[in-house]
Amino acid sequence: MTRDPADLTAADYLDGAREMTAANRPYLAHLLAEEAARRTTDPATAAGIRASFPDPTSTREERD
Repeated sequence: MTRDPADLTAADYLDGAREMTAANRPYLAHLLAEEAARRTTDPATAAGIRASFPDPTSTREERD
């Protein structure tokens, strides 16, 4: 099903973020969560969303 992105809600983006987390796609989960946070009017809720899906490029550990 094709949807207009303008019609998607923060909940839709959060569902997608959870699906990407389950599929082991943390960067996509982070991007979807960021969009959910942008669409959230409550700053505390937006901060909680961002904390739940941190940027994997900033938390990644280098290994030899």
